[in-house]
Amino acid sequence: MTPRTPYRLLAIFGVPMAIALVTTAGLISALLDDGVVDAVSWAALSVPVLTAVWSWRKRKR
Repeated sequence: MTPRTPYRLLAIFGVPMAIALVTTAGLISALLDDGVVDAVSWAALSVPVLTAVWSWRKRKR
C-alpha cells in the first residue's frame, strides 16, 4: 500500500473560510447602513443557508 499524500489546508478549509468571510461581511454590513446595504447583507447572510440546503439535496440517500 502506498501512503496517501496529505491534503493542503486550503483544500480542506477553503470553502468554510469563504463562507465565514461572506457571513461576517453580511453581519457587518447589516450593522452599518440601511437601504441597498440591507439587500447586500440579506444576500450575504443567505449564503450559509443556501449552502446547507444545496449540500443536503446533493447528498445521496
